[in-house]
Amino acid sequence: MSKFTLLGCMLAAFLLLSACVKQNIQSSQASWQNIQTIGTPHPRHEATFIELNGKFYALGGRRIQPVSIYDPANNSWTEGAKPPFQIHHFQAAVYNNKIVIAGAMTGGYPNETAVANIMFYDPKLDEWQQGPEIPADRRRGGAGVVIKNHTLYLLAGIQNGHVNGWVNWADSYNFKTNKWQKLADAPRARDHFQAAEADNKIYLAGGRTTSQITKQVFSLTIAEVDVFDLTTHSWSTLKQKLPTPRAGNATFNLNGHIAVLGGETDRPTPAHAEVEVYNPQTKTWYKLPNLNQGRHGTGVVYYNDALWTCCGSGARGGKPELLTTEKLVIED
Repeated sequence: MSKFTLLGCMLAAFLLLSACVKQNIQSSQASWQNIQTIGTPHPRHEATFIELNGKFYALGGRRIQPVSIYDPANNSWTEGAKPPFQIHHFQAAVYNNKIVIAGAMTGGYPNETAVANIMFYDPKLDEWQQGPEIPADRRRGGAGVVIKNHTLYLLAGIQNGHVNGWVNWADSYNFKTNKWQKLADAPRARDHFQAAEADNKIYLAGGRTTSQITKQVFSLTIAEVDVFDLTTHSWSTLKQKLPTPRAGNATFNLNGHIAVLGGETDRPTPAHAEVEVYNPQTKTWYKLPNLNQGRHGTGVVYYNDALWTCCGSGARGGKPELLTTEKLVIED
């Protein structure tokens, strides 16, 4: 084989390898759009925003208030049932056509208590349901939640509202066997964050260690991203820290990348608008356009090649609660 043929083969192999590496996701518009919807959601923060069967659900948050349901097919908001009690500071997930809530808080600031059970909202019945009990010695709020196959993973969180008691615990609940299992502790404790799964790994991004006792409720943010391998049940930490450390953020899988949106820190206003994304293949962070309105204490829906968010708080703490709905069209 001549050296020119060898060089050609090497070049072809390099191009093939490069094509297999997933590139960063780009925005196909300059900025987020504020969507003028028919009706508005109920104002809420420390809540969730999640998609199920083509509709988006804003539920939970401070105070007892009905579910807000957005239908992208007709651009309208409608109202669902109220929860049986105040339920907030949680990351929702979907299982068996129900919205699942675990690792939540109830009660008022700063001495909120952990909700004792997994809770379900059934959109088909428009009904809240009480699920299995969380072991008393493992209850906490402000935790990360991921459901993979038939297993719920409950990660980190805080035991005593905004006072103290943050933990690095990891637990799983199998919906088929109805059994809880203690897993290896995460490398560090954190609360007020969300988790996301990609390629059989769970990423814990953002959050803080909340301490009302030392008056450091917002400032002790965590830049490190801890990763739980679902195959080996072992932990690691990314070398690449979250570029903008913040808590109260939304974290989600964006076509195999890990996206972190919004959040709050010690600065009073505004809430964070950054959207930062980690590419596991290139091991680098990149940015998508900032939100029009920074917000924390809400979620993100990825649906039909667009990101959607609504509600949340526009500044540190609970006010102002936002009514805007934003959308960003993206592409691979």
